[in-house]
Amino acid sequence: MFPVGGVGVMLLLVAVSGLLCGLLAVLLQRRVGWLSALSIGGFVWSIAVIGSITLIPANGAPGIVSAEGRMTTCSWDIGGPAPDGFWIFSGGQRLLNMVVFVPAGVLLVLACARWRAAWVLVPLGLVALAGYSVGIEATQLALARIDRACDVTDVIDNVTGAALGVAVGIVLALLLRPWRARRT
Repeated sequence: MFPVGGVGVMLLLVAVSGLLCGLLAVLLQRRVGWLSALSIGGFVWSIAVIGSITLIPANGAPGIVSAEGRMTTCSWDIGGPAPDGFWIFSGGQRLLNMVVFVPAGVLLVLACARWRAAWVLVPLGLVALAGYSVGIEATQLALARIDRACDVTDVIDNVTGAALGVAVGIVLALLLRPWRARRT
């Protein structure tokens, strides 16, 4: 049922989504200015990248994962055994889980900072990123065929990365001042 997978498929999805989000940014540029357009396009792309690298089987199409070999619940072992990460990225899986959500947090702030409602949109966006992480883990649990494991520690690491990204985004927004962008 899930006949594709591997790093090549992940990279193809990242590239195609990058082109589409670049087009989105170009289309938005006249309406919201270049900084906000790039931030919105980049935010959407970061969400697509996260989905691609977490929901596509890492080692090619896994074939059949038997019901007996499938996990029935998420691992609640906070900080428990975490593998070393993908072979492309050195370092621990926990660090990778955190780092992958940082750009989404940064771009969320930069995308929202143009509007006065940013003080509401950014916290709601952070909650949405946490919900996205929970949804990914639930999908990994429900779809044994993608050969991924559901782990609550991943959610904690992802939300930590998004929160760090929001903090960096606030500093960048104060420096770049996207609310001063004028329509051309």
